[in-house]
Amino acid sequence: MNNFQIYKSIIICCFLFIQSSFAQQKGIINNANSNFVKLKSIDIGDCKWTEGFWADKFKVCEESMLPYMGEVLCGDVGHGLNNFKRAAGLQEGPHKGFGWHDGDFYKYLEACMYVYAQNGDKNLLNDVDSYIAIIGKAQLEDGYLQTQIQLNDSKNPYENRRNHEMYNSGHLLTSACVHNRITGQRNFLDIAIKHANLLYTIFMPEDDHYGRFGFNQTQIMGLVELYRTTKDKRYLKLAEKFINNRGKYKVEETPGTKGYPIGDMVQERTPLRKSEEAVGHAVLALYYYAGAADVASETGEQALIEALDRLWENVTEKKMYVTGAVGQAHYGRSTNKDKIEEGFIDEYMMPNTTAYNETCANICNSMFSYRMLGLKGQSKYGDIMELVLYNSALSGISIEGKDYYYSNPLRKVEGAINYKKMNTEFPVRQPYLECFCCPPNLVRTIAKVSGWAYSLSSNGIAVNLYGGNALETKLLDGSKIKLKQETQYPWEGSVKITVDDCKNKPFEMLFRIPRWAEGTKILVNGKNTETEIKPGNFAKIERTWKKGDVIRIEMPMEVTFVEGHPRIEEARNQIAVKRGPVVYCVESPDLPEKSEILNVYIKGDTRLESEYKPNFLGGVSTISADLLLRKNEEKDMYRTVSKPVFETFKSQLVPYFTWSNRGESEMTVFLPIIWN
Repeated sequence: MNNFQIYKSIIICCFLFIQSSFAQQKGIINNANSNFVKLKSIDIGDCKWTEGFWADKFKVCEESMLPYMGEVLCGDVGHGLNNFKRAAGLQEGPHKGFGWHDGDFYKYLEACMYVYAQNGDKNLLNDVDSYIAIIGKAQLEDGYLQTQIQLNDSKNPYENRRNHEMYNSGHLLTSACVHNRITGQRNFLDIAIKHANLLYTIFMPEDDHYGRFGFNQTQIMGLVELYRTTKDKRYLKLAEKFINNRGKYKVEETPGTKGYPIGDMVQERTPLRKSEEAVGHAVLALYYYAGAADVASETGEQALIEALDRLWENVTEKKMYVTGAVGQAHYGRSTNKDKIEEGFIDEYMMPNTTAYNETCANICNSMFSYRMLGLKGQSKYGDIMELVLYNSALSGISIEGKDYYYSNPLRKVEGAINYKKMNTEFPVRQPYLECFCCPPNLVRTIAKVSGWAYSLSSNGIAVNLYGGNALETKLLDGSKIKLKQETQYPWEGSVKITVDDCKNKPFEMLFRIPRWAEGTKILVNGKNTETEIKPGNFAKIERTWKKGDVIRIEMPMEVTFVEGHPRIEEARNQIAVKRGPVVYCVESPDLPEKSEILNVYIKGDTRLESEYKPNFLGGVSTISADLLLRKNEEKDMYRTVSKPVFETFKSQLVPYFTWSNRGESEMTVFLPIIWN
């Protein structure tokens, strides 16, 4: 290395150090000091929803979702708090529920903290701190903490990975870090540190049993966040070791894996850096990939980043539904013929009626994309975040915020599924799911999504998500910036952003132009800009901004037909209807009486018109269309067919996330199309 290169390296290091000293240290993921991240987090609470779609959803979260979830998890229905009380010796009784219930309770606490960061409700904080005190009493002296194991003397810690101890650990560490960032308190953080130190002692040494143990890998994300919070490098090393262990050991059943699918089901057949296909349980996979992205953000390892890019492309281009949902099947086989559950199957194999699409998996898809957005700085990751949020995430919860779906199919047909044989699938949303992982995951996502709305670039701000909000934060150089965003997005494509305060030197603003937003225009103070506007990319405007500057983004909100790849047999000769980021569906309440959803077709030349209805399904835009109803045919499996007879009727399509809010119904996203 010559002198010039040495001086250049020193200058870059100094610049990064100066930036990190000003960068936000209280983000949902604290990547302030992550030198390999291009777009960094704003602090939790710096962005607050003020009007429109997400402000309405946050209000429901604050006033309905979170209080109801507290009743469930802190009462006798959901078992969460009671299990900790029993492990702490404060209540008599056995452990109830599944082994992963502890992690679900930690997710609930995390959601509480995001809401507290917005509203400052001291009663909410006091409740959380009282629960933390109970958790602290339940923790063993060596740091171990899992109520199922502690309340069952017949089992030993880390005996069998199907007890989901790593899953619980990850959510414990993450929730504790978030609590610390928002409050500055150490009561929860100290519990997490004590537990993480035990994990390091047990899992850092080479051992065949423990090497194959971590499979539901939220602990990777949790360990990285704890490293970022404490600066203790042991936690980052352990997080990386969990990645390195996958695919390292022979795929065979051992005492610690007995009774649980092995191989691709838990992403252990192929080392991550050599992986080219997303396999196995979709939630396990995407938590794993998200954690690996966190590690790559700290190490900058190119092989890891390249593998994650391959996997992201494989998920989003070959195994993802039009709604952003993932995990095509409840049961199936991987391409290596390993048994899998709730996960990925072959590329382009996309069943509609039996689509599993666990709510957690969809959310994890967005979490993984958010981390890739930061790591790579590319708009396409934000597109997937948005697609999931408006469709396959929100479909997991009812409009009023108290009933849940675990799976999110794209078609529901009466009699197609025997719900009595299913443990997670139901004909209508449920007020409580025995497997309660999805509800708190979704509620914490709705509570924190304002923290995803903006990111900090090297010399400016990136607008990732659109919605009425007020932003007050600092750029990476420490200068203040205040923005006000006004919009009725996603029902309207017009966004107004006003600069309320900023530095008097040039800086950049990056505006995500969705892939669907062909013809988008950006005006600054009423004048066209010379910036390149390319759908699927950030539009960059760098200038000396001043207080009172107004940016207007005009995105055409045309209703469009969407067809699947020709290899998706389940969608051949069918279309979905989409407007902006929102996918629509046809639901039986909008059909003629006694009509069946499988007899509904759409005319290729129908006039599609959008209408906003403020008092319908919480306030949504519906789409009117001429649909065709095929007269009922015989129900033989195969039959001779003559020219079909159709009746035309006027109907409406509703946003997919709102389906099943008007009683039990049939529904479909994809419709067979008749081109005239």
